[in-house]
Amino acid sequence: MKALLIEDENRAAKHLKNLIGEVAADIEIIAVLQTIEQSIKWFRENAMPDLVFLDIHLADGSAFEIFKEVTIEAPIIFTTAYDEYALKAFGVNSIDYLLKPINKEDLSRALTKMRKLLQAKGPEQYNSTVLQNLIETIERESSYKKSLLVSYKDKLIPVATNDIAYFRTEFKIVKVYTLSNVSYVIDDTLESLSQQLSPNDFFRINRQYIVSRKVVKDIVIWFSGRLLLNLHVTTKEQIFVSRSNSNDFKHWLSG
Repeated sequence: MKALLIEDENRAAKHLKNLIGEVAADIEIIAVLQTIEQSIKWFRENAMPDLVFLDIHLADGSAFEIFKEVTIEAPIIFTTAYDEYALKAFGVNSIDYLLKPINKEDLSRALTKMRKLLQAKGPEQYNSTVLQNLIETIERESSYKKSLLVSYKDKLIPVATNDIAYFRTEFKIVKVYTLSNVSYVIDDTLESLSQQLSPNDFFRINRQYIVSRKVVKDIVIWFSGRLLLNLHVTTKEQIFVSRSNSNDFKHWLSG
């Protein structure tokens, strides 16, 4: 099996190449490329390899730019340092990746998964739909806010969405509460915030609250099927999911 390795860090490329030699003797690395430009040129001038190892973040930009210029029909195993949007997209689309620093166990798992997928469907079908879904998911997720400006005394300060526990509105004033239970006023509405925040991470449970997935501790089935949320942070009142949102909320939380 002939494989192409696209990685802009020499040490990382050498490490992965050595690991492949240890766990998959049938895989031959035929070339190591470092940039988008080199990769596009290589695919245009050479026969398609049997497998591609592709780092998402290359020296000259996102590796997904390669797919806009050439069609890659070989199966791809992505390599990446932590990238929250990319990792979500991999989970959604059931495509495999290796998280740096790469180890033998993860490499073996990815190769086993790749071989099984290829037995079930050919490389062209494997890539055409899955890759397009992956790119669309990453682009969509990366368009959502990573931080929001909030009012603090006479200043506006950014608060990372990863640090937000929930939003609460009362008398048309919206406050954001952090994981450390610090609250700030934010000049926005829940309606607008619902459009700016990743629906994978935040859910508007009723007219007063938007909650983060990471703070939901458990759910209590209340009277008449109402859902009472217990959060990992303290709140001023009991928080219920509206009846109209209950089914969607349970589906979201289990997704």
